[in-house]
Amino acid sequence: MTTPIGPDFIALQVRDLAASRTFYVEIFGFEAAPQSPPGAVIFKTAPIPLALREPVRALPETGPLGVGMALWIACDDADALHGLIVARGGKILSPLADGPFGRFFVAGDPDGYAITFHTASRS
Repeated sequence: MTTPIGPDFIALQVRDLAASRTFYVEIFGFEAAPQSPPGAVIFKTAPIPLALREPVRALPETGPLGVGMALWIACDDADALHGLIVARGGKILSPLADGPFGRFFVAGDPDGYAITFHTASRS
């Protein structure tokens, strides 16, 4: 019998790929990979690649996407990233706090995904 190993690739389906790419680069600070397949934007993230993609089936026209999904993204310094996102006009959904994985906060993207950024552990 085979068992799942764990996440290997994460892609969020978005309503407007160009607008979401711009937001993730300019507001959240992700770096886009030099090449992505058609209909997608892959970011330089490790150890698991993160991408935005055009929907594979119709999405709701309004309302937040990703309800019930929790996506945690490690960063070097949650406090500093929080400040950058606020300065760039990003929407903070949950303020900085201490949690099970260290300092964290939650920010919203244009499609209503709630993205949790946390300071990566230094073990």
